[in-house]
Amino acid sequence: MSQQLIPGLPDDISRECLIRVAYRSFPAARSICRPWRRELDSPYFHRRRKSAGLSRSVLAFAQAESVIASGSSSSAAKSGGDTAPQYRIALFEPASGSWSRLPPVPGLPRGLPLFCRLAVASRQLVVVGGWDPHTWAASDGVNVYDFATGSWRRGAPMPGPRRSFFACASAPAVEGRSATVLVAGGHDEEKNALRSAMAYDVASDAWAALPDMATERDECRGVFLRGRFHVIGGYSTTEQGQFSRTAEALDVAAGRWGAAEDRLEEGTCPRTCVEGGDGRMYMCRGEVVQLAVMEGTGWRAVADVPGDARVAPQLVAWESGLMVMGSESHGGMQAGYVMEEGATAWRKVEVPEEYSGHVHAGCSLEI
Repeated sequence: MSQQLIPGLPDDISRECLIRVAYRSFPAARSICRPWRRELDSPYFHRRRKSAGLSRSVLAFAQAESVIASGSSSSAAKSGGDTAPQYRIALFEPASGSWSRLPPVPGLPRGLPLFCRLAVASRQLVVVGGWDPHTWAASDGVNVYDFATGSWRRGAPMPGPRRSFFACASAPAVEGRSATVLVAGGHDEEKNALRSAMAYDVASDAWAALPDMATERDECRGVFLRGRFHVIGGYSTTEQGQFSRTAEALDVAAGRWGAAEDRLEEGTCPRTCVEGGDGRMYMCRGEVVQLAVMEGTGWRAVADVPGDARVAPQLVAWESGLMVMGSESHGGMQAGYVMEEGATAWRKVEVPEEYSGHVHAGCSLEI
């Protein structure tokens, strides 16, 4: 006879209890017994949790530790006098407004690689590439945080030349394919722009080559939209810094690249492009810095970005809204604003001082 999930209760009732466990308590709940571990690890558990409206959207940011979070004197002592900020993963929950941090990545005493990319595979956060914060050498490292176990693991390194400033996006799991992280473009260690692309299967911890893009694209942006991996903008080796208006899109199921209609204004850096929960593409653009949405082949302004968040803004989308993090001046404290689905005005978010450091990447996941 199989062991009951909760002694004395039918398993259906027990499951109704378990799906109400807060995601932060998943690691503790998994450690109670084997039946609970099997239950929390099953896709059925998380589908049931979502259908009951109990899943939570979580935004993850690669964020510099502020002075108040790290302590300027202790940070300098640990790094031998190097006071460069260390980047960690900060989490924000739009529903509750709460902030928290993930534990540091083992083996990275100086924090996250600079300019790393963040992606999501189901309930796992994937940190890809970046620069070593001490040597500034490009990294091929991959680190995966599993919210179910509450721990980091080292993933298989990115193959090929070590690349920087590449496009990166998450392709969700579908029938016959597990969740993957898609990478394309960027530049190698000799500053040559790249056309190559690859996919990382997080479940099998394996990389696979994808067809090359038609065009070299350095400092491009990756967005997964309607079943296609869009690689937007960027520039070639010979046109360094002259951002292209064009984009390419990979049909993931067919394995073919084609032109995309995600046209930008001439010279626009695409780093804030994101897919909104409504399936449309958004970005922060213009001298005034506005939030804009793509409609047809053009961009329509939605709202001005507030003045204290216009410098180096980072835009992150989730199922029911958008969040922008930025500052009023270079090196200034970060301010955060949220725009819920269907709204056209921003709502200011309380950002505690210890979470006010610079943000260089962000993504969202549902747990």
